[in-house]
Amino acid sequence: MTDAIRIANDALTVTVSPLGAETQSIATADGRQWLWNGDPEFWTGRAPILFPIVGKAPDDRVEIGGESFVMKQHGFARRSTFELAESSETRCRFVLTDSAETRTAYPFAFRLSVEHVLEEKTLAVSATVENTDDKPMPFGFGFHPAFCWPMPGMTKGHVHHITLANRAEPAMVRLRGGLIDLTPLPSPFSKGILALDHDYFEDDAMIFPEGAGDRLTFSAEDGPDLQFAFEGLPNLALWTKPGAPYICVEPWHGMAAAHGKGAALEDRPSTKILAPGESARFAYSVTIDA
Repeated sequence: MTDAIRIANDALTVTVSPLGAETQSIATADGRQWLWNGDPEFWTGRAPILFPIVGKAPDDRVEIGGESFVMKQHGFARRSTFELAESSETRCRFVLTDSAETRTAYPFAFRLSVEHVLEEKTLAVSATVENTDDKPMPFGFGFHPAFCWPMPGMTKGHVHHITLANRAEPAMVRLRGGLIDLTPLPSPFSKGILALDHDYFEDDAMIFPEGAGDRLTFSAEDGPDLQFAFEGLPNLALWTKPGAPYICVEPWHGMAAAHGKGAALEDRPSTKILAPGESARFAYSVTIDA
């Protein structure tokens, strides 16, 4: 099966691809598109699922149980074809299980289910990771959705903000050679508010290991707002290519390997470890108030 699945209600229409179980579009009833369209001039991604790592590994290799495995940035789920397990008018669920191919990079038996559900003006995306192996399973997981910036109907002259619901000023870290530099930097937030500027992304992503909370709003001056909620995802990143017309709001449980700390998967910041037979759920939702 290669065709995207369409789900819809009176407020939203969403399409989801079997490749990566990736959201392809989010449209409101007036036809406006809110998700980035994957224009290859800037970035072909739209909303990739990050598993079993978030970010890069040193030399694209991870160490598991003393063995070294090739692992590209953000893992293999985004490049894998999921099977459609369920679909209805407002809901779909895709599943990826381990295979001979995945075990060459990640020697574990697992099941990854990704579900999209619509309820009024809200899209909820959840993922459940199950350890179907007989040994503990370390991994990272993240969502990487890109939303239009400027928003539909807005221009570059309209200031766009990220506002943290907890009004915190979390410390920021940056990447060095694609790996996390754990040295904390001053927060770009002031009383929980950040006015977005492309200059912030000249040094790649803005990463907040902790303290950003589980809710935020992406809004445009005199315009719409997108309200986000996160579950089981303590890390946050914001990213775009400078000058590109999108902003990625990325809630994670896991980050790139720490600079100078080695390639062991279990040593990566915020790595999750599941015991045999256990599962973990991660979710984000976005409510479009336009």
